Amino acid sequence: MPENDPPRIGELFERTDAPADRPRDLLDVRELGPPHPLKRTLETLVDLDERAVLVQLNDRAPQHLYPKLRDRGFDYATVETDECVVTAIWR
Repeated sequence: MPENDPPRIGELFERTDAPADRPRDLLDVRELGPPHPLKRTLETLVDLDERAVLVQLNDRAPQHLYPKLRDRGFDYATVETDECVVTAIWR
């Protein structure tokens, strides 16, 4: 993850089932109102390297994103805390 990530993000990522040996891209959508987190995540996934894991930071679980990820062949795992929601997305 980028160096400026809060340390807790890496810890939360480790609690997911995402492959730990792959490069990670961070997408912070906590400040965006609906539907922008969904749109931004789907746009980012189009250009995501096949081996990379997208780590989305959100202020809520992205419930509307999950079926779209399944339809596109992505796996995902979400960890929720009081501070944020971390969703790892990969193929």
